[in-house]
Amino acid sequence: MTSKLKIYNTLTNKKEDFKPIDPTHITMYVCGPTVYDYAHIGNARPVVVFDTLARLLRHDYGKLTYARNITDIDDKIIEASKKTGDDISVITEKFARIYEEDMAALNADMPNVVPKATDYIAEMITLIKDLIDKGNAYEVDGHVLFQVSTMKDYGELSNRKVEDLLAGARVEVASYKREAPDFILWKPSSDDQPGWDSPWGRGRPGWHTECSAMIDGIFDGNTIDIHGGGQDLIFPHHENEIAQSKCSHDGKALANHWMHNGYLTVDGEKMSKSLGNFITVHELLEEFRGMGEAIRMCLLTAHYRQPVDFSRDGIIQARKQLIRWYNATKEVEPTKPSIAVLDALRNDLNTPKAIMELNQLAKDESKKGELLASAQLLGLICEDHDKWRGGASVVSGGGTITTSGTAEYTTESVDKLVAERTEAKKEKNYSKADEIRNDLASKRVTLLDHPDGTTTWEKS
Repeated sequence: MTSKLKIYNTLTNKKEDFKPIDPTHITMYVCGPTVYDYAHIGNARPVVVFDTLARLLRHDYGKLTYARNITDIDDKIIEASKKTGDDISVITEKFARIYEEDMAALNADMPNVVPKATDYIAEMITLIKDLIDKGNAYEVDGHVLFQVSTMKDYGELSNRKVEDLLAGARVEVASYKREAPDFILWKPSSDDQPGWDSPWGRGRPGWHTECSAMIDGIFDGNTIDIHGGGQDLIFPHHENEIAQSKCSHDGKALANHWMHNGYLTVDGEKMSKSLGNFITVHELLEEFRGMGEAIRMCLLTAHYRQPVDFSRDGIIQARKQLIRWYNATKEVEPTKPSIAVLDALRNDLNTPKAIMELNQLAKDESKKGELLASAQLLGLICEDHDKWRGGASVVSGGGTITTSGTAEYTTESVDKLVAERTEAKKEKNYSKADEIRNDLASKRVTLLDHPDGTTTWEKS
């Protein structure tokens, strides 16, 4: 290797050389979905980020065991069952399948292991028993809680101190808690809720419990190399995982490297249903048919630790760039990834720099094989060239605009649409203006807006 892999470790707050426990077999666990609804586009970001990392790890080290869990028992799932009247198993199986299909459309490979929480109930009960025996957990009225004050290092991942958590606690706490920061390992289930027999009565696990038990079961209780997930999981989820596992394993680390991706915004604003900008991956794949690879590229344009701003226009722009790369690599066999691209990825997975290097490769006729091999390391240009170009379309206004083959336009028709768009902008009908821009972009026509208010166009 020309350079060593460096990873920013959330636990130490610095970029470090990646030092695998066993260089012949890398281990990685990433927190997966709670399957009660369609995954939103923010949920896809860790999937794409850690899929890209997995590709790099396999390239550099060979063997990787990558696990990503499915939470199929949770209060949100129970609420969804009550609302729809569907059995919990029907809901979880449906949305787990859709999640896997949608992520596959983004060129994300299936992890080696995809464990379901309900398959690890016995392991969770064993873990909880052990924590009670060691004095780190206690049972009250069918609830089992981890007592945060029994772990002096609690808060090391999120830079919180136990003393501050205790001092800042509300006066009123749940009756079954000794102290406010304590978190649930097991809770009782009512007759109409799913539950399992345990030493503390019929109940179900707390959310945090499952990942520690799964890592124990999948990786034989050993410390793993990398644990990943979204930034929102640092506290309390990953903090609590560390507490459970460290106390159960006599201080042994759960993972040596902790990686977290940043948040996603939509058109510059936080995504929320109240703002009307809540976007699911499923609806994007319906709207931009055959463009999952372009959606993936959008998610890679910002460094994984930084926020990424997502837009529909970004999908069109990403597809235009992909078209250029596909055209450049048609009838080309991949050779070896570019050293410059590898160096960028090995530097804490710097995908924006890697994409910039791909554009440099695309300018050199002699490096088409390198371009193809390097792009595939990012999960791009992975499809059959003709099939990829023939399978994409944008659904707009109830009709489908093809993006395959020869562009379907004449100079006169484009000029007319540009004039219509200019008029729409004057009338502040921005939705119509955007629709025309997207229409033309799907036909491989790029609009160039100039400071004087005029618009020109070019074929992409």
